[in-house]
Amino acid sequence: MGGEKTAKRKYELKQRADEMERTRQRITEAAVRLHGTVGPARTTISAVAEEAGVERHTVYRHFPSEAELYGACSSHFFTANPLPDPEPWQEIDDPRQRLAEALDQLYAYYEHTEAMFSNVFRDLELVDALQPTVVPFQHYLARAVEILAAGRSVRGRGRRLRSAALHHVLDFQAWRSLTRPTEISRADAVRLATAFVDAAAPVRESDGQVLSG
Repeated sequence: MGGEKTAKRKYELKQRADEMERTRQRITEAAVRLHGTVGPARTTISAVAEEAGVERHTVYRHFPSEAELYGACSSHFFTANPLPDPEPWQEIDDPRQRLAEALDQLYAYYEHTEAMFSNVFRDLELVDALQPTVVPFQHYLARAVEILAAGRSVRGRGRRLRSAALHHVLDFQAWRSLTRPTEISRADAVRLATAFVDAAAPVRESDGQVLSG
């Protein structure tokens, strides 16, 4: 008899834990949808609760602070929308081809995630809890610059120009300002961005070395 009660108790606890996880997931997905439509600054806890079909106190029970909710949203979003892997770019010896391939992949990603990124960067200075969520993306761009810098001028002023140019063309806001007012194609945007970097940091034709991990 005691064994049956223990088994039943374990089953009930597992059911409760599963239900809690489903509710947490529903709240997270609701917040992500709102962030992608109205934006983080205009997403209230009441709106999240309504979107998720729960009470406000349920949202607070799962996410006592904005930081925890925004962290869960960021993790959920990037899991569903993974950034292009920059490591394979190292296998492309030619710096121009390497940059063009990287830009094509990243710009395609921006096309797919434009609504969310636009809202997040618009509201970044308005919502303190947003700041930590973009740190992994900043690290991603820094690694991409490191990989794409190989084979270009690296002395003195040239190093600074190379870094500035690469950071600029990889940036979401730069992509948006380049493509949205004129609606040029992705291929044309990649060509313009590549030419911009070439002008700032010419390729060393004799240097075929690619940065290793």
